[in-house]
Amino acid sequence: MALPQKKHHTTEDIYALPEGQRAELIDGQMYMMAPPNFRHQKIIMELSSVIHQYIKTHGGNCEVIPAPFAVFLNNDDRNYVEPDISVICDKNKLNELGCSGAPDWLIEVISPSTERLDYGIKLFKYRSAGVKEYWIVNPLKNIVNVYDFEYDEKTRLYSFDDIITTCIYDDLDICISELL
Repeated sequence: MALPQKKHHTTEDIYALPEGQRAELIDGQMYMMAPPNFRHQKIIMELSSVIHQYIKTHGGNCEVIPAPFAVFLNNDDRNYVEPDISVICDKNKLNELGCSGAPDWLIEVISPSTERLDYGIKLFKYRSAGVKEYWIVNPLKNIVNVYDFEYDEKTRLYSFDDIITTCIYDDLDICISELL
């Protein structure tokens, strides 16, 4: 007897969702997204602002894009994510639909419904897709996991009170508690 097969979704299924409903797609599996809360959005706003201001004042050419923003990680129709913050330095990856390929730096602010996905599946997918730096900001525990996928030198766990030196910018320091 054959085992039942899981349905493999594509980006076509994402775009067919009812208005206002959001989901991510990883290796053909769809993960529905709940609306974020105030603290989640506040963290995204403040971090995006600090990173954008740094890039602007230092003459950088990277784009800082908060969610909702489509990232087609493997440039295929089976992987579609909406990281909370995407920093993309290769403008050739950007088009009207979003980002085709791996951004340089991704930040996810977890909520109880996304914790397993952000710490597990996305950690692996982001690393294997070529993301250089990945932050998991956990407002439930006031901690930040920083993953330096390029050199592995700055990978560690921080508290919101710590000063975090970013991986892709050696002179950009961020203290989450100072932003809130």
